[in-house]
Amino acid sequence: MHARLRPVVKAYDVRGRVPDQLDTTIARALGEAFADEVGIADGGGRAVVGRDMRASSPDVVRAVADGIRSRGADVVDIGLASTDMLYCASGVLDVPGIMVTASHNPAADNGLKLCRAGARPIGLSTGLAAMAEAAGPLLEREESAVPAPVGTVETLEFLTTYADTLLRLAPVEGRRLKVVVDAGNGMAGHTVPAVLGRLDLEVIGLYLELDGTFPNHEANPLDHTTLVDLQAAVREHGADLGLAFDGDADRCFVIDEHGDVVAPSAITALVASRHLLLEPGATILHNVICSRAVPEIVTERGGVPVRTPVGHSLIKAEMARTGAVFGGEHSGHFYFREFYLADSGMLAALHVLAALAETDSTVSALMAEYSRYSASGEINSRVDDADTVIERLVRAYADHDQDRLDGLTVTAADWWFNVRASNTEPLLRLNVEGADEATMGRVRDEVLAAIRS
Repeated sequence: MHARLRPVVKAYDVRGRVPDQLDTTIARALGEAFADEVGIADGGGRAVVGRDMRASSPDVVRAVADGIRSRGADVVDIGLASTDMLYCASGVLDVPGIMVTASHNPAADNGLKLCRAGARPIGLSTGLAAMAEAAGPLLEREESAVPAPVGTVETLEFLTTYADTLLRLAPVEGRRLKVVVDAGNGMAGHTVPAVLGRLDLEVIGLYLELDGTFPNHEANPLDHTTLVDLQAAVREHGADLGLAFDGDADRCFVIDEHGDVVAPSAITALVASRHLLLEPGATILHNVICSRAVPEIVTERGGVPVRTPVGHSLIKAEMARTGAVFGGEHSGHFYFREFYLADSGMLAALHVLAALAETDSTVSALMAEYSRYSASGEINSRVDDADTVIERLVRAYADHDQDRLDGLTVTAADWWFNVRASNTEPLLRLNVEGADEATMGRVRDEVLAAIRS
């Protein structure tokens, strides 16, 4: 792989600092390679592009579009968009797509999320590595050798179609709810008014203004320190719940009426249960760090749970293989067969709103049946050699059930833990779950001591 591409080409997307790692030359070259990889070059095909609110996004999306157009393909530009809105456009139009975003990364970063027609993902093993190889030589060209764009650009207003699609898939009916929404100055500030504004809700907005400098807090709800303002606002306003979205709004976290964070595993179990009512016996996916409660509840309600590795490309491929109706990750990504197998934080939020509006219950009471165990959350440890540490844990827990589906998972009767190496940093990520807080804490401390010794 070309030296300039190595720092920015990741397992599932392209991401790096602008302009020292990711610049318009790289973006254009990847646009050209993308057109070839998805089969739209020289044949009158087209691709859809969208962008987030970062200051660098207009230049990056223009460069990507120029690269696509220079290969003879046309571009449909939907402008400002959430990532799930781009996936929706790819599905509805049945064309490949590129979303310009760095998701929850810092303001100085940007990136590309890529998909084939019908929102089928492109990751390192499904086309991105080939794109990087093809783009490498293009970075060595003289400026005079760069081809001029010949394809057309069509601007398309797609926000309305996106909202129509989501509200058809998860209609919200019943009592009127009070909801606090924290967009973190990310793309939910664009999509929330269009979607939730059409429902009979009282919506209190936090940081809905699009601002790629993230002046209030990082748009990363996986870091619970970013949820403090939302938690306080839910309590202050006596709201029924709070919703927090990440920068490109493909992830959603839920806050209950007390201001407490609802575990994404519990949301996975809730949404899975709703799908199983409509399609008894359906397959539901859950990744290796989801709560043990998820497969238990899916089985109890007549579904077929299937365990997967972490990562959207892998989960979407498994959804296609198994015909799964829904899948959830403990990171707040939720995947829907009827949404082109893609993940959508907004669609998950609509399911939670619908489930709550149908009852006289509170979020905490509604979620109680889906929250059975105590979890540590993800704990990162910096290590010099992740493989060596994992093998040390294999030996230390040799008397317990183990599997290597994704990292190492060790299972006992009343606890389990998983350790996975980061794709991008010298880190081991630990997740522990126990039958109760004391059990979880004991196992967490034991494993951390072994990792850090």
